[in-house]
Amino acid sequence: MASATIFEAKTNLSELIKKAKAGERVVITSGREKTPVAELTAIAPSKPKRLGALYTPGFKLGDAFWEPLPDDWSGETEHESDPLFMPRNSPKDLAASGKK
Repeated sequence: MASATIFEAKTNLSELIKKAKAGERVVITSGREKTPVAELTAIAPSKPKRLGALYTPGFKLGDAFWEPLPDDWSGETEHESDPLFMPRNSPKDLAASGKK
């Protein structure tokens, strides 16, 4: 276990950090009685976060994903059973509801 006063810690901070990274316990003390006030420890490195399917091992997009869309595709789904189906409001429907 390493020990240092606040003044020594300010002067030799990089050395104390190296000791903490090596697994040694570093205690910072204060005053003439050298009362322990802080402890310097290393932080375990964090793992990179995965972002959805982009980093999922074994996930592969089908060949149809990369094919271009048909020229006549309007961007709407055609079936009401599709969870992404959003019916297009006609100008008559908007005028009847009072929305613009």
